[in-house]
Amino acid sequence: MESNKYDKKYEEQYEQHWQKLQQALEQDNMEGFRNEFLDMHPYDQAMFFMEQTKAARLKIYTYLSPEEVGNIIEIMDDEKQRRALISEMDPRFASMVLAKMFADNAVDILSGMDKDQIASFLTIMNQEAAKEIKKLLHYEEKTAGSIMTTEYVATYKTNTVQQTMQQLKEQAPDAETIYYMYVLDDEKRLVGVLSLRDLIVADEDTLIEDVMIEKVVAVSVGKDQEEVAQMMRDYDFLALPVVDFQGHLLGIITVDDILDVMEEEASDDYSKLAGVSDMDKPSDTAVVSVRKRLPWLVILLFLGMLTASLIGRFEETLNQVSVLAIFIPLIAGMAGNSGTQALAVAVRGIANGDYDKQGKARLVLREGATGIINGIICGIVIMIVIYIWKGKFYLGLLVGISIAATLFVATLAGVLVPMLMERIKIDPAVASGPFITTINDIISILIYFSMATVFMKFLL
Repeated sequence: MESNKYDKKYEEQYEQHWQKLQQALEQDNMEGFRNEFLDMHPYDQAMFFMEQTKAARLKIYTYLSPEEVGNIIEIMDDEKQRRALISEMDPRFASMVLAKMFADNAVDILSGMDKDQIASFLTIMNQEAAKEIKKLLHYEEKTAGSIMTTEYVATYKTNTVQQTMQQLKEQAPDAETIYYMYVLDDEKRLVGVLSLRDLIVADEDTLIEDVMIEKVVAVSVGKDQEEVAQMMRDYDFLALPVVDFQGHLLGIITVDDILDVMEEEASDDYSKLAGVSDMDKPSDTAVVSVRKRLPWLVILLFLGMLTASLIGRFEETLNQVSVLAIFIPLIAGMAGNSGTQALAVAVRGIANGDYDKQGKARLVLREGATGIINGIICGIVIMIVIYIWKGKFYLGLLVGISIAATLFVATLAGVLVPMLMERIKIDPAVASGPFITTINDIISILIYFSMATVFMKFLL
């Protein structure tokens, strides 16, 4: 009860704060607006900012410094939204905003723009910031190089703790993270790492090489971002160094960038599992959504025609025992459900790297056993139901055996298809739910009517 009172009080204060901001903006009270606005959490600043009209935002740009605007934009997750804001600013002001942002975030925004726009911003921008951004723009998309930042603190192994502490104080304002300091040799190769805690507790005159950790976990600049995210999760790091083939330190990848990668990869996998080439966005038009979804629907349409032609081949069987048609949706639906369950387990395991060669073999055996047990139980249940409902033992036996066989085969298909796709270097998530469901429809219909042909004399 006390908690609810506190929440309500906080919401009222928040609403009053919001109204004061709006009033200051409407009255052209720059000083009042800045006092209220800069007192807010950056996330709340971003939320207020995005609720304004374009005209109001253009006014806010005149009230805030490029660094303050950059902080707001960095909070936002939607790259399309970020680019729209940069594009609506005065180009010179926009270039200053980009220069004040962390280089990796600026690159994320620029990489989705036209080459002419990129060239224009980099030309106006101060040379030092432009140089760092140009370096990162050259790396291939979705690699460690494309998501790393060059704002980090590095020291030499021959420096003392006191020298490094002084260096840290000087570089900390511009660094994206200071929890780790990376140690270099005379040729600027990465040879060690030092945590902030280790630095604080060490004696001032101690050499860095005497307190650093020599076994450094690093990633190559061309490594896939999904594999980098997996490493960050496995080692529980806040940052990960990026090196070239000779071991020179090029940059670091921070945990906030990895969270964005994980969200992006999860969204990508989910869209593929749903049979969509790219996840729909709220701003997409109907034409854009059609372009994303139609290719899969056309493929599935032709696969569906294959299912229809299979049923047509057993037309004589259906004519003789028309009651068989009642159970076609049941058989096909159970196959699709079982296959999709196994597919989800397999795709997640492969994406997370949970299974080695032996692990995959165990997964296939486990899913096969699961399919058999589920099939037998569901088969017995449906056989009893059909016997009570229709009073026909052999019809119940036919459907029960078909369900058991179908669930076994569908479960195996659900786990084997993504493994096969991974083997031939295709993203396992492409073995999407609709694809597996349609394949299992074909298998289930074939099993059902083949069994019906065998049982025909008992059914008649």
